[in-house]
Amino acid sequence: MKIHYRELGEGKPLVILHGLFGYSDNWQTHAKKLADYYRVILVDLRNHGHSDWSDENSYELMAADVFELCRDLQLHNFILLGHSMGGKVAMHFAQEHENLLEKLVIVDIGMKEYPMHHEHILAGIHSVDLPNIKARSEAEAQMSAHIDSEGVKQFLLKNLYWKEKGMLAWRMNVDVLEKTMPNILAAVPSKVVTIPTLFIRGELSNYILDEDIPAIEDAFIDSEVVTIADAGHWVHAEAPAEFLETLLAFCLR
Repeated sequence: MKIHYRELGEGKPLVILHGLFGYSDNWQTHAKKLADYYRVILVDLRNHGHSDWSDENSYELMAADVFELCRDLQLHNFILLGHSMGGKVAMHFAQEHENLLEKLVIVDIGMKEYPMHHEHILAGIHSVDLPNIKARSEAEAQMSAHIDSEGVKQFLLKNLYWKEKGMLAWRMNVDVLEKTMPNILAAVPSKVVTIPTLFIRGELSNYILDEDIPAIEDAFIDSEVVTIADAGHWVHAEAPAEFLETLLAFCLR
């Protein structure tokens, strides 16, 4: 599948993959700063953002989409960064196309299978009465019955757009993402990757636990795990300065 992307800056390519229910715009602020050093390529994965929708959704397919984009753009010796779901896409890509990469950065996701934990988010999304609301504020009020976090609500609201005058719609393919959630939560194969890899986790997040690190180090044999204090799962948004400093310290060395 041909997926949507945007570019900023020039130089060595740095490809960024967003997480579940996100899209490239989530990384726009960081991309503007990283564009001083790199040719930053912000990707919309299938069923997200401005990319096409498909009834099929898996890490193998998403990694293949990224490979097709890299082939079209003739990318090689580049840095690949992925957050959450995008991090698992990046791990799959590295396992299949390590020869194309210089470095790999995985943000707050491990290799393991995760239990279902998106029920409240899906309930909030489904609570939005799209045919009848006339403003984003109405959508926010409806989601508030299921989602307490202001950050999560604002993150989801970025997916709403005016499909036509007076009609809001989701950029993400909610039905397929919900149907294929077992694929999204699935573990990454334990295939060895030798390129330098950085795992960044938030201190307040439970996505990468201390007991998960040995399995990560067994598969990504040249890896390190850095913990950013006072940050949760959206570590790049919650501690942007510390995140950017950690990222550049790894990428530029």
